[in-house]
Amino acid sequence: MGPLGFLTGVVLGSAASIALVLLMVLVIFALNAGSGGAVRTEYPALLAGAGLFALLAAAAGAAFVGLQRARPWRWIAQAVMWTALALVAWRYWPESA
Repeated sequence: MGPLGFLTGVVLGSAASIALVLLMVLVIFALNAGSGGAVRTEYPALLAGAGLFALLAAAAGAAFVGLQRARPWRWIAQAVMWTALALVAWRYWPESA
């Protein structure tokens, strides 16, 4: 495995674990939805975050498999993964003061 494969694996593992944790929090929020308005206001942002990280994990998974098996579409999958990573960074980058 080369350096790009290692880096892709790190992105895959990180994105998959964040997406899984956000999905677990979504389940807990869904079970406690009737307890207060504060939970309901956070639900859309949490759902969007879980979706973004799930998209990143799927793209990184495809890129990782493409690299390891030397498929001809591996560079397209890499481009999709890096674009998804840039989208996540853009979404969560702090605003300037």
